[in-house]
Amino acid sequence: MTLENFPSNPKPELTALGFDYGTQRIGVAYGQSVSGTAKALPILPAADGVPDWTQVQTLIDTWQPDVLIVGLPYNMDGSDSELLQRARKFANRLHGRFHLPCYGIDERLSSHAAEELTGTSEEPIDSVAAQLILESWFSELRQQTELPTQ
Repeated sequence: MTLENFPSNPKPELTALGFDYGTQRIGVAYGQSVSGTAKALPILPAADGVPDWTQVQTLIDTWQPDVLIVGLPYNMDGSDSELLQRARKFANRLHGRFHLPCYGIDERLSSHAAEELTGTSEEPIDSVAAQLILESWFSELRQQTELPTQ
């Protein structure tokens, strides 16, 4: 499965779960496209990048998202990072297990922005990063789907 950035024909109102993938923790956020906002949810623990899939199922059952969004950790120069392939694999597993459309978005600087937003680098900021990733995806989706003005 190729990980696209956006749906080709998105509904006007989309709900989504966003994920900030990591090997020890996976940040999660829920949001919707009408306001373009997201809310950080509790962090999922991971063992070598693998979450407890029953916890992911519970999130999907609870929030009923239309789509799943995974942050893609590129290097600052745009090249593939070591973690990028694993994040793509995680996205493919999400799609395969839960049969929901899954999209990826460049997440460079999301953790840094989350640290600035929370004012800490001490506490886990993974779900705040997921919130920022999801809000960024909604913003870019809005730009992709705007009709040109005459």
